[in-house]
Amino acid sequence: MSTLTTQQKSQIDKLWTEFWTGGITNPLTVIEQISFLMFARLLDVMETTEERRAARTRKRFQGRFTGKDDPRRWGSFRQLAGEEMLVVVRDQVFPHFRKLGGSGTTFGESMKDAQLMIQKPSLLVEAVNQIQALPITEGDAKGDLYEYLLSKLTTAGINGQFRTPRHVIRFMVEVLDPQPSEVIGDPACGTAGFLVGVMQYLLEKHTSDAGKLAGEDGGVLYSGDLLEEHREHIQSRMFHGFDFDATMLRIASMNLMLHGVGNPAIHYQDTLSNSFPDRFGRQAEDGFDVILANPPFKGSLDEGDVHPSLTRVVKTKKTELLFVALVLRMLKVGGRSATIVPDGVLFGSSKAHRTLRQKLVEENQLEAVISLPSGVFKPYAGVSTAILVFTKGGSTKQVFFYDVQADGFSLDDKRDPVKEDDLPDALKRWRQRGKGKNGDRTKKHFVVPVGEIEGNGWDLSINRYKEVVHEEITYDPPKVIIGRLKALEEEIAKELRELEGML
Repeated sequence: MSTLTTQQKSQIDKLWTEFWTGGITNPLTVIEQISFLMFARLLDVMETTEERRAARTRKRFQGRFTGKDDPRRWGSFRQLAGEEMLVVVRDQVFPHFRKLGGSGTTFGESMKDAQLMIQKPSLLVEAVNQIQALPITEGDAKGDLYEYLLSKLTTAGINGQFRTPRHVIRFMVEVLDPQPSEVIGDPACGTAGFLVGVMQYLLEKHTSDAGKLAGEDGGVLYSGDLLEEHREHIQSRMFHGFDFDATMLRIASMNLMLHGVGNPAIHYQDTLSNSFPDRFGRQAEDGFDVILANPPFKGSLDEGDVHPSLTRVVKTKKTELLFVALVLRMLKVGGRSATIVPDGVLFGSSKAHRTLRQKLVEENQLEAVISLPSGVFKPYAGVSTAILVFTKGGSTKQVFFYDVQADGFSLDDKRDPVKEDDLPDALKRWRQRGKGKNGDRTKKHFVVPVGEIEGNGWDLSINRYKEVVHEEITYDPPKVIIGRLKALEEEIAKELRELEGML
């Protein structure tokens, strides 16, 4: 699935080994240190782009460095010898990271403990050279790099520290169509893939033709020039992410800053816990216009650790059910969400499963159930999942179903690109769901009235409603088949006799 070449993957493997032999053996620490160095390089690239733009438009900009010769810039320190480079990176570059967001900002908060763990000059030089060789300024190549690095985590499937594929993120963002005035949240944000996806979507949608710039790799850079009136909101108030892995939060903060969000609200917090409403009351309840989430499905929690406002809605210890209840609580009335859930949420027969589905349908507007093929999250996990699309409040009249059978990549561990891709059609059908006929249950997409869902015990699995067309196959009568077999046998015997005569 990654666009990294075999050679580039080999370079990353080599770098990984260098870290290991250099005494840094915790996989997340390796990823974090590589992320810091990527961040240093990309900050320099961003500064260069802004300098070029300022020279062309003759407008001044507030740079992150003192000028082209600032020793903290990637282009400056990477020219140094090992010992000198180590001193500059440790004593100048990392303190600069910690000051970037400013005091009192969540970026500054998440970066306050950032430090260089590399102590061998030769390892730092090797890491800098390897990162310089990687195409991280092209498209979402840094996302590909994260994905490849995270695939090395043996605990990825357990801790939920795997990246949602960006084409799935893009699809979910397009389904919700977030607006620049809205407040966006992710209660289990990881590396902030969903929040970055929203920012990229807004930039593309709100850039004039004149605002499109040529990127270094020949692609298009979207300036978002039509977002000017929303700049302050986007920079400081729009994006909120929560996670309880400090390393992931640092990566998330860097990721968002590199995508133009200067002060995102990225917080260390278990959003299912008792402390969430106490610490973040405004965000914990009725706080968001849009929530995008792929929460971890890691089994059960101790009920005493879960906030009672969630267990009152659905009495369970299962995280996948509690997270849906959490998203409902976090949304404003009229707020909307696209949340990935394991298939068991759709058809589980326990009282908690049925109660949650009934609440989604009767007390809210469950708008879509989009089933994904089971290989979407390989190589991390093979679990079958679906995207629930819902709006808080009101009630459901009918539900749009779509059976995505292919997502543009092979459904094995390799995830190589393939031609078959249902996601563009799913988006098109979603947008047209209120028009024309949607009643043919033999197709990949159809709508189901709420009465039928209630009659099926609130079951939301697409196979409950899909009609399978069995093609009737007609066979020749047995006597005809036996006659053919006899003729074939005689022909074989004749050819064997001819072959024997030639010996």
